[in-house]
Amino acid sequence: MKKIKIFATGGTIAGSGAAGKSAAYEAGHVDIAKLLQDLPDLGEIAQVSMEQICNKDSNDLTLSDWLLLAKKLNQAALESDLDGFVITHGTDTLEETAYFLNLVFKSEKPLVLTGAMRPATATSADGPMNLYQAIALAAHPDSVGQGVIALFSDNIFSSRDIRKTSNFKIDAFQHNDFACIGYMRDEIPYFYTRSFKKHTVATPFDISALTALPKVEIVSYYVGADPAVLDHYLYREKVDGIVIAGSGSGNYAKAWKTKLEALAAVNIPIVRASRVSGIVLPAVTMDVATTICANTLTPQKARILLMLALTKTHQIDAIKAMFQEY
Repeated sequence: MKKIKIFATGGTIAGSGAAGKSAAYEAGHVDIAKLLQDLPDLGEIAQVSMEQICNKDSNDLTLSDWLLLAKKLNQAALESDLDGFVITHGTDTLEETAYFLNLVFKSEKPLVLTGAMRPATATSADGPMNLYQAIALAAHPDSVGQGVIALFSDNIFSSRDIRKTSNFKIDAFQHNDFACIGYMRDEIPYFYTRSFKKHTVATPFDISALTALPKVEIVSYYVGADPAVLDHYLYREKVDGIVIAGSGSGNYAKAWKTKLEALAAVNIPIVRASRVSGIVLPAVTMDVATTICANTLTPQKARILLMLALTKTHQIDAIKAMFQEY
């Protein structure tokens, strides 16, 4: 019998509101022990233990929470009698936590994130089925070595590509321009592909001694956006890096290109990402010496990779290579 440990962080799956209602509720209200009571008998799937890390709306999670969670997971992964892990999480930032862990979790043991779009007190709450299947997925041998994955509404997603695309539908997640990597039918997973980007044990990122992460901010481009915002972050906020959420293929106005050329001497990495789905590739009309292309990463995930990259190097070319590898 596989032994699975659940780390609970709160979110809508632990939400509570008026009986039967799905729209008005308090996230992070019900503890993990109560959520497990509402599941079918798990005896034929796994032996389950649990730890309540926090009980928050996922928008209230901090980088300190990420570091704490990652350190606890890496320590637990060393225990030979634990076979896999599940994290219950709010959906709003689930994709960010999942990708962060995909880069810093140092084990091939299964690690599955899940959550819910309806609170635990709603009619037809989706949390119990998601949690049940996440436990089954973490206990299945086919999940070993897949990197950090997410389970939602019968779909298995890679943490690198998962993206929340709806704020009300039960099937709220997609894989950008790619298909999910597999499906669940009750407690049985069916994998059809995997992420070919390096993850978990194949990354160089070590957070074991970190108490903070480099400061990286996301700046949005839109029609008429003032490029002076770049000066604000570089000189007033003194950030270590910036991600630009550009239009289309990571685009912005000529005035922004001019400003970036002037700032290149500062040698702070600027990642060019897109506010829409697709791939951001090098472009002479947009790039300067310090520009790094986000590839298919969303601005939020590009920020995560840049933060971790800056714990290893400040060389622009080395960071560019990381955005191709991870």
